[in-house]
Amino acid sequence: MRTLYTFFRSSTSYRLRIALALKGLDWEPRFISLPRMDHRTADYMALNPQGLVPALVDDGQVFAQSLAVLEYLDETHPEPPLLPTDPAGRAYVRGLAQIIGCDIHPLNNVRVLKYLKARWQLSDDDTNEWYRHWIEEGFRSFEATLRAGCRHGRYCLGDTITIAEICLVPQVANARRFDCDLSAFPLSVEIAGAAAALPAFAEAHPSLQPDAF
Repeated sequence: MRTLYTFFRSSTSYRLRIALALKGLDWEPRFISLPRMDHRTADYMALNPQGLVPALVDDGQVFAQSLAVLEYLDETHPEPPLLPTDPAGRAYVRGLAQIIGCDIHPLNNVRVLKYLKARWQLSDDDTNEWYRHWIEEGFRSFEATLRAGCRHGRYCLGDTITIAEICLVPQVANARRFDCDLSAFPLSVEIAGAAAALPAFAEAHPSLQPDAF
């Protein structure tokens, strides 16, 4: 049995819950509360020295960093594929995923927001402004890339789910949680909505996770 160390509000954990559901893979949850600092306990740090969620234990090995784990799952369980077969298509969806995984998420991670408050004494309004600024910057790039590439259909690459939607849907959910205005990015929102309605995405939603209660 594979084990996923997860937190319901973690968008990176959300990504892996989606991927595991898409591939029909069984997993056992281990709930890591970020507010309680479970991710910094000695036991968890021994498992995942990065001290972050998620972490996936599969076949006795520990895997961290959600983008890397998504590709690991795709390589070890190829059906349904999360990346297209052609190099250009793979680079395209990886690029979209990395706009979220590398440009948006790191700047809006909880530990960054906490540091802004602790080190610079920023107010809640100030940190929310920070969050919304980088959401707007990142989604502007994501939307423009979709439109410039002209490869989208129902989803980012035609009508096939890829790692792009797996990253997009959690980021849209986070943006809405922080009351970000996404009206300037209608294509991104439309694609996210179509993907979020799929069963694998719906069952991975934070509100349905046992540690949300």
